[in-house]
Amino acid sequence: MKGMKKERIIMLASSVFVLTALTMTGFYVREKNKEEKDGYMVDISGLEKQTEQKADQIAAAIEDEEKNTASRQETAMKDSDLDYDPGFQETSSDNVTNVWGTVADSADTLQNSEEAAGESVSQKQVQPVKEEKETEEENTDAAQVTSASVQNALSFRERDNLMWPVAGNVLINYSMDKTVYFPTLEQYKYNPAIVIAATEGENIVAAADGKVVSVFEDAQIGQAVKVDIGSGYELTYGGLQDIIVMKGDVIRAGDVLGKVGTPTKYYTVEGPNVYFAMTRNGTPVNPLERME
Repeated sequence: MKGMKKERIIMLASSVFVLTALTMTGFYVREKNKEEKDGYMVDISGLEKQTEQKADQIAAAIEDEEKNTASRQETAMKDSDLDYDPGFQETSSDNVTNVWGTVADSADTLQNSEEAAGESVSQKQVQPVKEEKETEEENTDAAQVTSASVQNALSFRERDNLMWPVAGNVLINYSMDKTVYFPTLEQYKYNPAIVIAATEGENIVAAADGKVVSVFEDAQIGQAVKVDIGSGYELTYGGLQDIIVMKGDVIRAGDVLGKVGTPTKYYTVEGPNVYFAMTRNGTPVNPLERME
């Protein structure tokens, strides 16, 4: 755009110059003839001076036009440049570097602070969980050690005694060498246990130290618990309800196993009772011989 305007001005100036030159030439020839004819001399230097002044005026007009064009273009560029910030015109490159260096340092400091804060929060969150997990592991290890110790220590000797699981009279005695009478069944049968009279809802306690082998239910004796007391001996408690122990539990003599339940149909005449059996290596043994 700027080049086209300049060319147009130059062409205009050239036309004026050529026209002036032709005019001067014609005037010169006419005056020359007149001079020769009338003896009159024309001041050629004055015409040249006028021509030079005219050319200077044209050149000045061209220069002014170029300046005005450049000024308009610069203004347009400033208006269209959205990233232009006058505040940075007088800032040296060193100052700019320092400014951005300071900003970068601030950003690094902020990031480090955030990371430190995040790490601190993470540690605070993880530490209680870790401590809780360690506590659980310690408790588990302690329980396992206790269980192993008790199991290893389980040893029921021939002279050791059993506690009564409930205080009551023996309704049906142990008998494996001859049959005994079962009132509800109205028949004689062998009995590998003793049946102890009890009150429904009263506590049933462990007769010796041991480890729970199983918790089960049987049609004849109802809900029951089997306990290993060591040296091949096991105790079976029947006629329970609200059992509070489970398989794997280590128990001490006197610990509550559950409560006396409603008698099964095999013991309706006998009433609420506790079925109490003892075996050694799977063979029934009379528990009354070991009970205090």
